[in-house]
Amino acid sequence: MNPPEGATSSAARTLDGGEAAPSSERPTRTEAEAAVRTLLRWSGDDPTREGLLDTPARVARSYEEFFAGYGIDPTADLERTFEETEGYDEMVALRDIRFESHCEHHMAPIIGKVHIGYLPDRRVVGISKLARVVDAYSKRLQIQEKMTAQIANTIETVLKPKGVAVVVVAQHQCMTTRGVHKPGVSMVTSRMLGAFRNNPATRREFLAAIGNPVSSAS
Repeated sequence: MNPPEGATSSAARTLDGGEAAPSSERPTRTEAEAAVRTLLRWSGDDPTREGLLDTPARVARSYEEFFAGYGIDPTADLERTFEETEGYDEMVALRDIRFESHCEHHMAPIIGKVHIGYLPDRRVVGISKLARVVDAYSKRLQIQEKMTAQIANTIETVLKPKGVAVVVVAQHQCMTTRGVHKPGVSMVTSRMLGAFRNNPATRREFLAAIGNPVSSAS
């Protein structure tokens, strides 16, 4: 559910200290739609023509979806864990989690996949909860490096496993559709914590499980 206009959910706070703008600074929907009309005029078009009449409202609604992560607490779902694991202590890996984000420099789409692994310490979490952490951070203005660290740090802080591994592979349309115009280029980032950082064999096991995008990108 989206927070009401003029208010910012306290859940928007992140583990790395970042948070959304204070509620007093958030514009109303009317102001947001007016800003879209300004951009339409600035681009050289006429916001009063038939095809653009409803565009400001559509853009505002799409922004609610694109940036829903500001209203999501990324820790909430991870706190619901299961301890009946029959002593399972091997790696848990979830690969190919598709995400759609937006570059904070040009507000152009970032589209890719996240791979997550962790070594449980007496408790595990439902795999859909890991995907929700990805959504919480990807549905914000982002840079890939920061998002990778946020996902890994949150899982480590809440689950307290023996290790966490996160690899993100994505294409940035700020690079493929503007600027240097280099389509087909993927960016690979990773964050290894605990056993995945300290034990090369554990790290290799995770990379093998996800198809080793780090190696294939080099």
